[in-house]
Amino acid sequence: MAVIGTLIEGKYEILKLIGKGGMSEVYLAMDKNLNKQWAVKEIKKRSHDKNNDIVVQSAIAEANLMKKLDHPCLPRIVDIIDKVDVIYVVMDYIEGEPLSKVIEKNGAQPQASVIEWAQELASVLEYLHMQDPPIIYRDMKPANIMLQPNGNIKLIDFGIAREYKTQSISDTVSLGTKGYAAPEQFGGKGQTDARTDIYCLGVTLYHLITGKNPCEPPYELYPIRYWNPNLSAGLESIILKCTQLNPEDRYSSCAELLYALSHYEEEDDVYRNRQKRKLKIFFGTVFAAVFFVIAGVICQGIHMKISNDDYESLLLQAEKSATSKEKIEYCTEAIQIKPTNTKAYFSLIDAYKEDAVFSLDEEAQFKSCINNNLMELRKSHDYADLAFEIGKLYWYFYDYGKTDQQDNQITRMKSSVQWFEDVCEYGQKENSSYIVAKVYKQIGQFNKDITINVEEASDKGMYKPYYKNLNDLYKLIGKNEDELINLEVYKICIYSIENYARKFRADGVKKSELQKFLREILQQTRDQVTTTEKTDEIKQDILKRVSSVEQVVVRAYME
Repeated sequence: MAVIGTLIEGKYEILKLIGKGGMSEVYLAMDKNLNKQWAVKEIKKRSHDKNNDIVVQSAIAEANLMKKLDHPCLPRIVDIIDKVDVIYVVMDYIEGEPLSKVIEKNGAQPQASVIEWAQELASVLEYLHMQDPPIIYRDMKPANIMLQPNGNIKLIDFGIAREYKTQSISDTVSLGTKGYAAPEQFGGKGQTDARTDIYCLGVTLYHLITGKNPCEPPYELYPIRYWNPNLSAGLESIILKCTQLNPEDRYSSCAELLYALSHYEEEDDVYRNRQKRKLKIFFGTVFAAVFFVIAGVICQGIHMKISNDDYESLLLQAEKSATSKEKIEYCTEAIQIKPTNTKAYFSLIDAYKEDAVFSLDEEAQFKSCINNNLMELRKSHDYADLAFEIGKLYWYFYDYGKTDQQDNQITRMKSSVQWFEDVCEYGQKENSSYIVAKVYKQIGQFNKDITINVEEASDKGMYKPYYKNLNDLYKLIGKNEDELINLEVYKICIYSIENYARKFRADGVKKSELQKFLREILQQTRDQVTTTEKTDEIKQDILKRVSSVEQVVVRAYME
């Protein structure tokens, strides 16, 4: 057991014990370099103990699985420290309590809360299933869902999650929590897949909405309105479909389940009766409306012809629009007219940048515009320039995963890599955008790879090239763009020095080099004029960090 006050790896100070299992303890620890709290799981190695060997291997497998993932509803693995007699896994510290405790104290949960949780859980499962290979969680239950003080939830405990193997007929081991687990998780009834997680989620929702534990009598899942007639018939139908014994009868994917959850009211009796009334009214007037329908079809045809001549007019209106919302509407309308002409896409990207935020709704809208036309767009002479602008849109403005307490810079960089790869594939090597895109791509790829290569042995040699790329980015962009982009470049440079000073030293970066680079960034930050609240906030954050980063560099080169 770690002693309170122990300093692990020279930076994680053990504060207190917060959890204990059969062969592991979990501590709250303070990162002395970042002044941030983490949870540290300690697993002791015991020679000649088969059970311990299994626990150690399971802990390493779980950590290696988790460190590849990046989702707001999942805790992050930030470090794995493998010692001779013990393994430390450093991860996000999650405040709050499991939903199992919430049910114990308060009973059945409000329907609105359960549906909101259901959508978040289906979303995170969909994210896991979209990995390559897909990750099957297999242990969804209230005890593994943490409700944080801010109302957000986190899915924890990936101890029995597995990667889906296309060549496997069935799972080799039966694992899961009885009561919540799907039938195929026991008795060699086939390989678990995405539908297994859908079953477990359905049982979890049943427990949350009814307060009835499936592990206790009557050991049967009744329709939820058996317990509470006021509950939604639509939600009842969704839970019944999720928990069918035959996987073929369940939702085929979490995307399908998410759609159902977003339209659960459409299954309610009141809704259906209202729709029937509307249908009667419709059929009562249909014959009178035939003329107008025909006229409408003709007018629509005329309108389409006129619209094909209005592409440039729409872009001109977008340019003159007073609000970004209007500009986006004009651009998307223009794209519908000429979906393989890049001009409207460039204008749309400019519109997204106006409020300095590329939101999830805007991303969904943008993908609906570009994804179906991407093959044809790649044949355009200026596609590389378009891909370059899309990459920068993600790199500097993407809003996914950002909270008041946590920046999403790493997520932004990872999301942009595919577009910078397209620049390098479809662009001309002599173009300046190609040179800059290559630097962006390498920095983004580093941040994708480094989460997979946490261990000292596997990440050695990665940091000097990364340091060179940071310098190149600073020289190519750091003084020539608008204030937001300049400051974001300074921020990634200073954050990287803060986080990787010790790694830079180990890979041969000289202390004098690092300190000179830090001084240049500081001077450029001080000289940068800010005109918005957001850029001023970034600037002040950098300036506040400088002294602590200088100390980090000094300590790193004293070790």
